Amino acid sequence: MNQVTGIIFCIAYIVGLISTAVPWGGFGILALGIAVAIALPKLLRKFTRNSLINAKKRRTRQQENAVSACLETSEELSFFQMLPRSKWVWFLAGLTAFIASIYFYIRAPQPAINDISKMIPAVGNTEEVAITVRGRVASTPRITRSGRSQFWLETNAVSQINGDDGRVEVNRQVSGKLYVTVPLLQATGLYPDNIIAVTGALYKPQPPSNPGAFDFAAYLAREGAFVGLKGRQIDWKRENAIADLNRVNHQATSAFSESREMSAPIIYQMRQRIVRSQLLNLTIPEGPLISAIALGKQAVDLPYNIRDYFVQVGLAHAIAASGTQVSMVLGLVIALTRRFSKQLQFGFGAGALFLLVGLTGFEASVCRAALMGFGTLFALLLDRSVKPLGLLLIAATILLLVNPLWIWDLGFQLSFLATLGLIVTSPPLMEKLDWMPPAIASIFVVPIAASVWVLPLLLYVFSVVSPYSILVNIIAAPLLWILSIGGMISALAGLILPPIGSVLAQGLDYPAKGLIALAQYFSQLPGNSVAVGQVSVLQLIVLYGLICWVWVEEGRRKREEGRGKKEEGRRNPQ
Repeated sequence: MNQVTGIIFCIAYIVGLISTAVPWGGFGILALGIAVAIALPKLLRKFTRNSLINAKKRRTRQQENAVSACLETSEELSFFQMLPRSKWVWFLAGLTAFIASIYFYIRAPQPAINDISKMIPAVGNTEEVAITVRGRVASTPRITRSGRSQFWLETNAVSQINGDDGRVEVNRQVSGKLYVTVPLLQATGLYPDNIIAVTGALYKPQPPSNPGAFDFAAYLAREGAFVGLKGRQIDWKRENAIADLNRVNHQATSAFSESREMSAPIIYQMRQRIVRSQLLNLTIPEGPLISAIALGKQAVDLPYNIRDYFVQVGLAHAIAASGTQVSMVLGLVIALTRRFSKQLQFGFGAGALFLLVGLTGFEASVCRAALMGFGTLFALLLDRSVKPLGLLLIAATILLLVNPLWIWDLGFQLSFLATLGLIVTSPPLMEKLDWMPPAIASIFVVPIAASVWVLPLLLYVFSVVSPYSILVNIIAAPLLWILSIGGMISALAGLILPPIGSVLAQGLDYPAKGLIALAQYFSQLPGNSVAVGQVSVLQLIVLYGLICWVWVEEGRRKREEGRGKKEEGRRNPQ
């Protein structure tokens, strides 16, 4: 299988996942694949034959420049010659898309027979049910907008149910994931893998009140949960003691078969060590902001008003783990190990990437960047060049194989669209600004290139646009550069020697204050957000079709310019 065939199958898989947006979309994609398998090979052969006939006519008229005519013919046919002529390739591509749509539905979470969501009756499902649940903490506790602590709980047993009829049921085995919120003090000292018992009210999420509003039920379903628990009290020390005692006596029940030691996971301890060192000599919100820029918003609770400022002015990417952190870490590792063998460089680089992904909490954007980083390391190991566009496609395919539900995750979509924009739109923009130093030109090019590709999706999802987003990103670029590099250096120092990390983080206090002031100022300007109305799916497709058309036309123009330069070089040899 050549590269073009592999690209076709990767794109077919992604298109198959996208087809799940339409009922029976997989069958439509399969039918399209069959139609293409029948018609396209004939059309390609006909087009190639006509192109060769036209090329012969041009060579007859231009005998004095036959070499140039041959070159023009080969370049015109190069794209179509790369497309496979075999009908089986296109049929299998359609079949791949169909299988992808089925795989999506297979992986979509569904409540099991003993799922905890079955505790709420189907009739009157908005009623709260008092319950005490045992399970394992599956995430780091976070602070919600209401000031409560939230975490995910892998349930395994219900110790008590109090229904309206007063009946009590003890130690009923259940399964499923639970969205839990508790008073802030109740979650103090809680960390992933704790075995706890939570007492509270079980509820099903309400549907969105308005079209386009946040769908809490859909969010829970994507995470594999179908109900929430409004907790009042946590008993975690006793539950962990029971689990430890059972392990010592080799009498652990299946409910606690996945329990671990009382100590927090290593990656959690490392993350907390970094965050504490960066917060030691800084105030809120400057300290959490530096940690969020270095490790992503999953690593620290950034105040919601600061998050809102950044989102409103188009700086949300600054507090999300992304390719910036990965490129910095990978560049630093390669620079420090350049005297070593390529095998050692690959080993150190891979280890650094694994560590960074763990510290940032396995966000889709950083996983994408890490996979592209691994591709760069493999190219370094094999002494081959890297094709960023192909690397992006491979990263998307691998991540969607691991978790096909990510195809409808907004963070995943924005990450890949922004990266695609940087790959295909930045070079022509840099050519237009070649009169400027590259470092200065990139400050203007990067936000423009990324914004062009993510703007249609943002309009479709939020129906709001921020007129100041590009300007804010240009102004904030130097501050983000300082905070990103300084935050990563202080994080590394804080992991090894916390006092040194604290001192380095303290030096970032004024850049952090400046970035917050910038976001706050522009978020409060008149017209900081403009409502554009609901964007339909057809309009979204048309917008991206126009962007892709400009991309293709720019590529064709560059090929024509290159062909013209070659012809001019042959006519005027030096």
